[in-house]
Amino acid sequence: MRLAVLNIVGLSKSLLGPNAPGITAFAEKHGLQTYAPAFPALTTTAQSSILTGTPPEDHGIVANGWYDRETAEVRFWKQSNHIVHGEKIWDTLRRELADSVPDFTCAKLFWWYNMHSSADFTITPRPLYPADGSKHFDVHTQPMGMRDELKADLGPFPFPAFWGPAAGIASSEWIAASAKWVEAKHSPTLSLTYLPHLDYCLQKDGPDAPNIAGEVRAIDRVVSDLISYYESRNIRVLLLSEYGISPVDHPIYLNRLFREKGWLSIKEELGRETLDYGGCKVFAVADHQIAHVYCNDDSLIPQVRELLEGTPGIAEVRPRNHDRAGDLIAIAKPNAWFTYYFWENDDLAPDFARTIDIHRKPGYDPCELFIDPAIRFPKLKIAKFLLKKKLGIRGLLDVIPLNPALVKGSHGRDQVPEEERPVLIGSTLVVNGAEDVHTAILECFQKA
Repeated sequence: MRLAVLNIVGLSKSLLGPNAPGITAFAEKHGLQTYAPAFPALTTTAQSSILTGTPPEDHGIVANGWYDRETAEVRFWKQSNHIVHGEKIWDTLRRELADSVPDFTCAKLFWWYNMHSSADFTITPRPLYPADGSKHFDVHTQPMGMRDELKADLGPFPFPAFWGPAAGIASSEWIAASAKWVEAKHSPTLSLTYLPHLDYCLQKDGPDAPNIAGEVRAIDRVVSDLISYYESRNIRVLLLSEYGISPVDHPIYLNRLFREKGWLSIKEELGRETLDYGGCKVFAVADHQIAHVYCNDDSLIPQVRELLEGTPGIAEVRPRNHDRAGDLIAIAKPNAWFTYYFWENDDLAPDFARTIDIHRKPGYDPCELFIDPAIRFPKLKIAKFLLKKKLGIRGLLDVIPLNPALVKGSHGRDQVPEEERPVLIGSTLVVNGAEDVHTAILECFQKA
């Protein structure tokens, strides 16, 4: 028995129907259920709960990024699998199936924390950063030599379609093609494939936008083709998602509130402002609809809690649940989300604020999905940047707007309506949470 798990990010029950004929037919045949999302309902947390069968209190992935108290640095979107504590599902299966499937292998394609894991075949986005300060789009694979073979057959990974204003179906199409490629070459026992397409449009435009129907049709074509491919090879298929998307219209600026209280430490760098994390008394690491609030001055925690509980847009404040987590965790109301902004004058915003820079920003920034509407000729500006880059001239591609009001969809809450909950399609095991999805995957092999 072999299994393919397709992670269709952002898929919820409300999106099924005529716009998703393939997925809907698969659900009608094999059964659909929703489940309570992991907390927080974020990419890396949800995936880690699914792959370890444990909550964040155990596996340690409290968000997509967090403040490292030892180095006094905020670290987002790190990639080493060693960050995730606990036994991973492929190691569990390799151990449990040692007698019946001695040659068990696992392919983990574009799921996060995908570098240096014990999975047999992995592909993950990983740009190259030469010493001259340039950046070159690429992927990282295990085995290492698989990268060149893959690109020779499929062409380069369309990185701009994976994140940024140009994000779209092309990246999910390439990932799906890579899944077929790995299956044809290596026939893994367990295949885990991440298809991100819906995440972009649902965050950018909101789940109620008119264009979402077409976007759902686009990913349905990709998923339906993969289902047919795997089933033609006698491979069982499970479909799942990590979270649904809620419509939002209320950004919350926690760091600006903390600045008003005099709790931030601001550093001037070349005429711009940056946040000195270690010097702050209190600051927030924003991540969609949750924010980890770190208090370097413990005496302020009661005062900070009171401020948070009285802030419009905040529904709840929870205590710290892991050493990596904030001293307090703020949860937005259904229509609200948290932005990392800390400056009060856009002219003083750090240079990375208007760029696509997922590692340097002290929080997740969905505005990176937009091009600033104030730029009259954005294509010309981008063309000039690319020409400079080709000539070896450094520069900033500063086309991202500083306007969180543009964002119409978000996620992160664990208490959401039925129609916004994540789904599991193809399992008869009753699942209540992300940890149960782990069990459902294991059961596919245990009952084979």
